[in-house]
Amino acid sequence: MRPTNTHTVTVPYRGGAQRRGPVTMGQANMIRCILRDDPAQINIHDVWQVPAGAGLDAAIDALRALVVRHEALRTTFPPGPAAVPAEQVVAAEGEFTVTVVDHDELPAAGTSYADALADLARAERFVLEREFPLRITLVTLAGAPAFAVVVSSHAVADGSALAVLREEWQALLAGESLPPVTALTPIDLAVEEASPAGLRKSRASLAHWEQIIRTGPQAMFAEPAATGAEVRAPQLTLRSRRGARALARVVERTGSLPATVLLTAWCALVAHRAGQRTCVVAVPTSNRFTPRLARSVNTVSQDALLSLDLREPSFDALLRRAWGAALNAYRHSQFDSLALWEMIGRTTHERGSRFTRDVVYNDVSTLPPTQAGTTLGTADGPDPELGWSQGQDLPTRILAFVFRTDPQLHLSMWADPALFPREQAEGFLEGLVRLLEAAAAGDVPFTSLTEVTGVRPVERGPDWQQVDGCWVSPPAVADALRQAVGGLPVHVAPAADETGGLTAYVAAGGSALTPAQAHAALMDLLPGRPGVLAPRRYVIVQDPPSPADRTSDWLRQQILSEGNGRERSM
Repeated sequence: MRPTNTHTVTVPYRGGAQRRGPVTMGQANMIRCILRDDPAQINIHDVWQVPAGAGLDAAIDALRALVVRHEALRTTFPPGPAAVPAEQVVAAEGEFTVTVVDHDELPAAGTSYADALADLARAERFVLEREFPLRITLVTLAGAPAFAVVVSSHAVADGSALAVLREEWQALLAGESLPPVTALTPIDLAVEEASPAGLRKSRASLAHWEQIIRTGPQAMFAEPAATGAEVRAPQLTLRSRRGARALARVVERTGSLPATVLLTAWCALVAHRAGQRTCVVAVPTSNRFTPRLARSVNTVSQDALLSLDLREPSFDALLRRAWGAALNAYRHSQFDSLALWEMIGRTTHERGSRFTRDVVYNDVSTLPPTQAGTTLGTADGPDPELGWSQGQDLPTRILAFVFRTDPQLHLSMWADPALFPREQAEGFLEGLVRLLEAAAAGDVPFTSLTEVTGVRPVERGPDWQQVDGCWVSPPAVADALRQAVGGLPVHVAPAADETGGLTAYVAAGGSALTPAQAHAALMDLLPGRPGVLAPRRYVIVQDPPSPADRTSDWLRQQILSEGNGRERSM
């Protein structure tokens, strides 16, 4: 589709207060990502449909009103002594530009065309210290606006914030008056986070995360096909009125909230497929559920880390546990991200693991709807209705977005195709609907999950075992350690005591290898190897026995040094 005319409109604005203050914890986290990651992945966008009859001038005036209304849209981040800016500046006046792309005709799939324009605008990194944080394109038909394509810096808005802006913009174009802003501004939130109460909350959040990372599975999908730290995952979307009706019946039968029921079903099915007794899942929208932030134009989403123990006999028993576990996770989702990653680095070095954010579950169904969330499936089509679309690179194994739960269940899933080939991915979402339907009729014993859902647990083979709460392949540990120490002979076996860990024997020969050096070298190789957990003890010997496959023979060798290797971070 080629436009007939493209031009740029410069839009001045004036109004609101000029302010300067600290960045929020969420902003600092996103700015680190903006400075480090591919801009096409970290920038976000939304497509706003123009109400019928709205003119071009009115569309631009409504954009100007939003900029004056929301401090985040007038914010830049001046550089400071540290790599990540510590301050934000809110302007009282300035200007921004709108690109107008006119057409004689538009394709039937206009939203897809607008999404393609957004992809082009997302490819360039935002200049945080001076650039207006939105890139706006108005798609017009013979001069009349049809869509607004809005690409945002993730430092000032998240997906829910863009949905708030879209809702307000369309209300302005419909002639409605907007109520006063009552949500916290970014600077006000930053001040609250830096207060004594805010700092206590951050420390409590770090303690919550550390407990899970020290004891929970380090990778939900530790299995033979799981390799690499980033995957290209296609998008699979489910729309199901059957699922929505079943969800409503479970809510009525159990008295639970729809969001809790769906989260419980999702965790139960993920853990069942992964063969795990605990489901560890990141829930990014948790902070949006506080009233003062629900409609905040800001980037407030930080992960809540949910650890749900699946050792329950049935769905109803897990549902009763899930509400409290989710609430506890949400309470601990405000933290200094730099301190978080320092803690994760320290904790995983001590545990001998690499924590992976394998499962991400983002339920935005109770928040202002995104463009995707407003699109309903056909009433007379197949149910569930499944559709595939373009994929994206993700540092996770399975990502879910729940857009709505009524009048249909509408969610999208991005799953590692090595773990979920197309047929199995579709079967997984169909199994989710079946689980809800079974739970609508009555309690579901977990011993029947395969029969009820059609989803089978992964088969790992005899070389895999559970070590310290994680699925581990001892031969893979031995191969990784052998590579880490430059090809020296290595033997890995269960620990002689009852700790349940592994012991590694390394024949150092003439090298001066220490347990700490062996451990540090192995830790450097762990990313992308979810089936590898470092041994709890390293035994360095002079020469390997022959044959070298019996632990008893290694124990008879001359021991040069031994230890856990965690004495210091190399």
